Amino acid sequence: MIHPKTCLKYINNEVGYGVFATEFIPRGTITYVKDALEIEISPKDYQQHTTEMQAVIEKYSYIDEKGYRILSWDFSKYINHCCNCNSMSTGYGFEIAIRDIFPGEEITDEYGIFNLVESIPLQCNQQNCRKYVHPNDFDALYAQWDKWLVNALACFQQVEQPLLPLMDAPTQSELSNYLNQQAAYKSVYALRFKKQEVSN
Repeated sequence: MIHPKTCLKYINNEVGYGVFATEFIPRGTITYVKDALEIEISPKDYQQHTTEMQAVIEKYSYIDEKGYRILSWDFSKYINHCCNCNSMSTGYGFEIAIRDIFPGEEITDEYGIFNLVESIPLQCNQQNCRKYVHPNDFDALYAQWDKWLVNALACFQQVEQPLLPLMDAPTQSELSNYLNQQAAYKSVYALRFKKQEVSN
């Protein structure tokens, strides 16, 4: 589920839609959580879909650490990539604001974490734009992503978290243990899908 202080807006014909903040969302706030309504599509189920449906699934889903395609039931599936993103997936599976997000600002993500099957051309128009997101970006960039995420998680307990009740209990426990210094930080690399571990 996407953060409640957001809305869906049409951007242009090339980009399509995007998700925008309707109120201030401070750094450290959960911006997306995989709730009980998200659709999980196994590799086997994906292969049983028509080519046309596979294209739709590819456009609107991400691949998790188990190799399942996760398709959001709400408009969080319209979050766009930006090489200067303001939100990012954590190793715990939820996404967090890695910097303050202001009213009217588009909420953007890092697609390199989404276990891409092939490279995707970018239209983020940032000075640091990589031009393409590649499947090997995960290995090349996760250490930098971890630095941003650790800094964002340091703010977690100081900000309002409307999505926290929707997080499953095991993840809440794991996160709490880290925040209370009873467990080590879980790197975003935990989300890296290893093909040899694929399941049905």
